[in-house]
Amino acid sequence: MKNPGWILKSEGISDTKMKNIGIIGAGSWGTALAVTLSNKGHAVRIWDINEKHLKSLEEKRENIPFLPGVKFNDNIKVTFSIEETLKDADVALFSAPAQHFREAFKSALPLLKDDMVIVNVAKGIEQKTLMTMSQIAKEMAPEFRYVVLSGPSHAEEVGMALPTTVCVSSENMETAEYIQDIFMTDRFRVYTNGDVLGVELGGALKNIIALGAGISDGMGFGDNAKAAMMTRGIAEISRLGVKLGAEASTFSGLSGIGDLIVTCTSMHSRNRRCGILIGEGMKPSEATAKIGMVVEGMYTTEAAYQLARKVNIEMPITECIYAVINEEINAKDAVIALMARDKKSESY
Repeated sequence: MKNPGWILKSEGISDTKMKNIGIIGAGSWGTALAVTLSNKGHAVRIWDINEKHLKSLEEKRENIPFLPGVKFNDNIKVTFSIEETLKDADVALFSAPAQHFREAFKSALPLLKDDMVIVNVAKGIEQKTLMTMSQIAKEMAPEFRYVVLSGPSHAEEVGMALPTTVCVSSENMETAEYIQDIFMTDRFRVYTNGDVLGVELGGALKNIIALGAGISDGMGFGDNAKAAMMTRGIAEISRLGVKLGAEASTFSGLSGIGDLIVTCTSMHSRNRRCGILIGEGMKPSEATAKIGMVVEGMYTTEAAYQLARKVNIEMPITECIYAVINEEINAKDAVIALMARDKKSESY
C-alpha cells in the first residue's frame, strides 16, 4: 500500500539548524519537550532545583518519577547548575510550576542574553499578584523576546511522540515563527498566535474547569454533566479573558477549547484526577497530596476568583470550585448551587 501522504514517517520536518536549548525545570513537561527537541537534533541541557532528581536523570537517562518509559538520547545533557544550562543557549525554556516562575526567572535573569529567546510552558496565574507569566517576565526584563507555548498536550503523550498540536504566542510574530520552526516536527505540530494574554489565560483557567469535571466524575455524574461543565466553563473563561483584554477567538482555539477538552477528559490530567478524589469525598488537601505533583488548578482557582471579583465578572463555576477547595461547601452543595441559579439566556 502506498503512503497516502499524511502517514507519519520521521521525527523532523524543518530545515532549522541545530540550536542550543537550555531547559529550567525537569518535571514531566520539561522532560517531554527535552526529548522532543533532542530527537529533532537540537542540543538540550536540562536543569532542576532538585539535585537528587538530577542525579537520577543522569544515572537512569530517564525521568522515572514523572515520565517513566521515555529514554533520553545523547543530545540531552543533564546539568547541575543553571549557569551551565544557559551558557551559549539560543533558547531558554522555563518549565517550572507557575507559582515558582518568578523565582526561576529571577535566578536565570543575570545569565540571559539579548540574542536568546525566552519560552515559557507553565500554565497558571501567580496567586499573590494575579499576573500571568508573561506579565511577570515583562515586569522584570521587558527587553527580552518572550514566547508562550500552550495547547492540548499531555507530557505522557508528547514524550512517546504521539501526534500533538500546540500554539506559540509572542508580541512579535517573527519571534513566534522562529520558535515554531525550532519545535515543529511531524509529530509535534505548532501554530502561531498573536494573542499572548489569551493563550496564557486559556491554558491557566481550563485547569479550574478540569477540577470541576473531575468532581463531577467522582460524584458519579454522567457525560451530560461533564459536557455542560466544559461548555459553560469555556463561556466564563472567555468572559474573563475578553474583559482583561484578550481576543474572544483565542478561546475557541488550541489554547482554549482544545486544552479544555484534553484536560477535562483524560486521566493524564492531574487536575481532573484531583477533582475525582474530591468528588469521591476526599478533602482537597488530601487529594492534592495523593496526586503527588503540582495541581495548578488549586492555585489558579484562587487567582481567578480574585480576578473575577476585581473586574466584576460573573464566574459561577469558578466561584463554586473555589468554595469547595476552601472547604466552605461540599461538592454536593456546589452542584445544587449551580443547578438552582436563576434562569438566563445562554448568550447573556
